[in-house]
Amino acid sequence: MNKLKINTSPEFEEVFMKYPEEVRKKLMFLRSLITEVAEEVAEISDMVETLKWGEPSFLVKKGSTIRIDWKDKTSDQYAMYFKCTSKLVPAFKTVFGNTFHFEGSRAIIFEMDDKLPERELKRCIKAALTYHHVKELPNLGL
Repeated sequence: MNKLKINTSPEFEEVFMKYPEEVRKKLMFLRSLITEVAEEVAEISDMVETLKWGEPSFLVKKGSTIRIDWKDKTSDQYAMYFKCTSKLVPAFKTVFGNTFHFEGSRAIIFEMDDKLPERELKRCIKAALTYHHVKELPNLGL
């Protein structure tokens, strides 16, 4: 297992504390999955937890940014966002089809009471964290 160095901005933690408790638990679980996957990828030694567009975001060298968030206006859902111009979400749709609910080419949407398909979600996270290594592979090597 890789020794991952995580640099977390204070603002990142502040945003987590502002979410309702139930939402915070869901987003903390997504955060733990992202960290777990990053630790499993030998090429990743550093990860930055920061805010992009006011949303908790995860950045690694040679990867594509992953954001997670919940919004009042869709309070029964939370999401994992990816760069919409990347091949990530289109590849996830091709490989995983109805396993996930998608929002265009930018997000996987979760209902608050969903049981997450962890194995498949971790494959999506790995594709994002290693994006610049896998972007030329058919379906990102998923």
